[in-house]
Amino acid sequence: MAVIMEKKRKVNCTIEASMCFIGGKYKPLILWHLIEGTKRFSALQRLLPQATPRMLTMNLRELESDGLVHRKVYPEVPPKTEYSLSDLGKTLIPLITALREWGRYYFEATGQPNPCDVPSAET
Repeated sequence: MAVIMEKKRKVNCTIEASMCFIGGKYKPLILWHLIEGTKRFSALQRLLPQATPRMLTMNLRELESDGLVHRKVYPEVPPKTEYSLSDLGKTLIPLITALREWGRYYFEATGQPNPCDVPSAET
């Protein structure tokens, strides 16, 4: 039996529901970087250069809408916006950390170099 969650998302199981909130190319990476603390939009852009500003904004808005990320806008010129994990978002820290550790295990188990350990060609 399918359940319709808030925001008109239809899901059939809790894993599917979880993936609605944290799945995708950038959401887990955004959450990972926010574990370290509050970040401005420009800092997240530098940490995720493969994400276009539009995609980063869209993912941050979805995370905020789902209650996982807190957005604070300062009324100044130029505008300053900071993002941090909400209390609900902080409950994902063990999950995001476990995903990172599994990724490390995968590269080790398959004998492949871990891309996180290989210096980037851009540096």
